Amino acid sequence: MKIFLIGYMGCGKSTKAKQLAHRLACPVIDLDAEIVTKTGKSIAEYFAEFGESGFRDYESEMLKTFNYPESCVVATGGGLPCFFDNMEWMNAHGTTVYLQMEPAALVSRLHNRQKRPLIKDLDDEQLLVFIKEKLHEREPFYTRAKIIVDAFDLDGEQLEEAVKRGC
Repeated sequence: MKIFLIGYMGCGKSTKAKQLAHRLACPVIDLDAEIVTKTGKSIAEYFAEFGESGFRDYESEMLKTFNYPESCVVATGGGLPCFFDNMEWMNAHGTTVYLQMEPAALVSRLHNRQKRPLIKDLDDEQLLVFIKEKLHEREPFYTRAKIIVDAFDLDGEQLEEAVKRGC
């Protein structure tokens, strides 16, 4: 079984993917890390060189062409479900899990913003407004996930239970 973790930046996709993969004894794949490895550029550098549209094209291609193991947990980028037919593709090829979190909680978790091109120049107040706007745009995509969990204080065991109930 392939499990795709989706949600806004800072909700814990990479951390929860590692925890869940450990509990399920399967590999973890972080698509952003795979993009960095394959391109030799950080996500911020790729954004700077090719713009958001170039990044989204490459990200979608990586999602759909990656050689996934039969069972794995995949951490996706926060915007990936919202472009092209990525959400439909993930739902057709695995189980999608939306790690939902309130905007204020996301602000409190997004301290190191320099690595995140879309928010690197925002203070906390601006970031809260930005997150609220982006979540409003992205929720219609995120809520197409097969499983939706509250990611605030979510531990690996709770996530595993939610996945097993939802499958």
